[in-house]
Amino acid sequence: MQSNLMRLKVLLPFKVFAKVEDVKRIVAKTAQGFLGLLPHRLDCVVALTPGILTWESELGGEVVVAVDEGLLVKAGAEVLISVRNAIGGTDLDKLHEAVKQEFMKVSEQEHDMRLALTKLESGFISRFAKLQHG
Repeated sequence: MQSNLMRLKVLLPFKVFAKVEDVKRIVAKTAQGFLGLLPHRLDCVVALTPGILTWESELGGEVVVAVDEGLLVKAGAEVLISVRNAIGGTDLDKLHEAVKQEFMKVSEQEHDMRLALTKLESGFISRFAKLQHG
């Protein structure tokens, strides 16, 4: 393998979504904006937010995939992207809609659930403290 190419694996919880050997560039969405990776970029670990992941390979051209939140790890020529879910396709509008409908909806539900659990925990702690002092 040439030193001016990267190896990319996109991992889901129970399978490998994509494995590409000849990647020239990768663009992923983070909380701070979009991150572009070229083969000689320094190694890094980045948290990804739901959005569009793009890569370009010598043989396959440009590929776009809708991804849920996850992590990107670049170590040398290896790039591992681990996400909760991914949807492939060629229609960019449909992929953007999938991000909005599927991944952002889950994030809102998780936020609501975490908020409810926090309220339950704080109520439990306050009642427990009253029992100890009273």
